[in-house]
Amino acid sequence: MARSSGKTSGEDTLTDATVVAHLQQNPDFLLRHPELVRLLTPPSRFDAAGESDSVVDMQGFMVSRLQSDLARVRDNHDALISSARSNLSSQDQVHRSVLAVLDARDFAHFINIVTNELPLILDVDTVTLCVESDGHDGPSATPGVRAMPRGAVDRLLGDDTRILLRDRVSDAEVVHGPAAGLVASDALARLAVSTKAPLALLAIGCRQPDRFHSGQGTELLGFLAGVLERCLGRWLDLPAG
Repeated sequence: MARSSGKTSGEDTLTDATVVAHLQQNPDFLLRHPELVRLLTPPSRFDAAGESDSVVDMQGFMVSRLQSDLARVRDNHDALISSARSNLSSQDQVHRSVLAVLDARDFAHFINIVTNELPLILDVDTVTLCVESDGHDGPSATPGVRAMPRGAVDRLLGDDTRILLRDRVSDAEVVHGPAAGLVASDALARLAVSTKAPLALLAIGCRQPDRFHSGQGTELLGFLAGVLERCLGRWLDLPAG
């Protein structure tokens, strides 16, 4: 019985000449398959005596490609490190904000912490606590709390939106009041304290136009909003839900 060579008929016909012919017919082959560049053994530029001007510098091409890959990896690495540091910084700011509001001695102190201390902790220009009101109930007379017309929160955020990040603000006075002139971008968080209480809104404003934008994560702000909801409910002795 004849021993098989282990080669298929297709492999038997694959010669240097067929490879060369294929590459000649497909000059962009390596551009479409750049991973092969790392597997090839490049020629030296001056291997062919007397033909140094006509020899393709594959080694230089491969080095250039690897340098480009390395630069891209470094850029991605730097972006990842920068993003991680920014996330850690934001996390630390929110944690310190939570500890600050939990230290409130009474309701007035709580409002003062939210509106005067949180801007410093969060490194923003203004933090406003807004509550929907018809003009005859508590929020309009509470120092540090801005009253909004009934339905204003839903008009700003939509019926089902918990948090809205805006990189350009054209109606800053609606939520930021006297501080509106400082606000170019803002973050708005719905505060549904209780079914027995009107809707409220946490408004964080910054003079930088792109400080807040739709591509950012909202988990940390959602956590802070949840803490404020519970604190408000306890200070006002309101049932949860």
